[in-house]
Order: sequence, then C-alpha cells, then structure tokens
Amino acid sequence: MTTMQATLERPRPVSTRDLLASLHAEAFGWALACCGRDRTAAEEALQTAYVRILAGEARFDGRSSFKTWLYAVIRRTAAGERRRAWLSARGLARLARLGVAPAPVTGPEAHELTASRAAVLAEALSKLSRRQREVLHLVFYQGLTIVEAAEILEVSIGSARVHYERGKARLRDILDPEVQR
Repeated sequence: MTTMQATLERPRPVSTRDLLASLHAEAFGWALACCGRDRTAAEEALQTAYVRILAGEARFDGRSSFKTWLYAVIRRTAAGERRRAWLSARGLARLARLGVAPAPVTGPEAHELTASRAAVLAEALSKLSRRQREVLHLVFYQGLTIVEAAEILEVSIGSARVHYERGKARLRDILDPEVQR
C-alpha cells in the first residue's frame, strides 16, 4: 500500500481548532446569551474560553458531546468575566467615593438590533429569569435538547424542564398579554 492510499483510506483526526472553528458562529450566539446580549463582553468571554481550551486549562474528557462541553466552558467563562467586572465596578465605586477618577475606557461601539421584532423579543427575554433565558436560548437558538441544556447549565433535567416550560409561558404572557389561557 502506498502512502497516498493510506492517506486516502484513514480519516484525518479532527483537531480541537477545527472543532472550535466549525462551532464558532453558534458558540458566539451562546456567548451573547450568557453575556446579556453585550457584544463586547461576549467576544471577550468567547476568546477567553478559546484560550483556556487551547492552553489545556479546560480539557474535553468525552463524557458529553464536544458542543455541550464547549457551551459549558463558555458559560463558566462568562460567569467569571461577569464576576470580575462586578468586582472591578465595586473597586471603581470605592475610588469614586475617594474622588479618584479612572481613565475613560474606549472600545467598539455597541451592536444595535435593527429589526423591531428582534428588539421586542430581546425585551421580552430580558424580563425572564437568567436560568429561563439560558434554557430557552440553548433549546431554540442552539438546537440542543433540554437534557443537553441541563448538562451545560449544571442543573437537573427536571429543573431544566421547569425553567423551559415556565420561560415559554412567561414569554407568551409578555408577548401577547390579551391571550387568556
């Protein structure tokens, strides 16, 4: 058997970089959901998650699908970023009380939703609890099952189902309050 035949017969193993690249668009959507639709925070959280994965700080052990594992890493990273931002804001508040003004922070302009339907839906989603928003995002936007969403969010399947049903009911009430059930 020649080297060319051996190369053609054996499938090339998929690298972590290739898997991340293939899931990037969906992963960014999840990062946006985890960061309250703040594009800058989502970009930061996603990049930090990628660095952690590629540096070997977060390792895929095969207990779930790669996508499910990746979403869990993004969620934990975004939570850590939120905590760091909160602690930083607390420190800045202390400085403000002392009369010390920090240098202004500049960055890319915030992404604005242009479609009125998307804005209405985003407003309705913001009225849900964080957990309900996360479950609905994973199921509707990412195409995952409730079981996979529960795994990513590290909650029981029963809890994920309750958040899913309550979130859908609350969205119905918010979007069409005239409909009586």
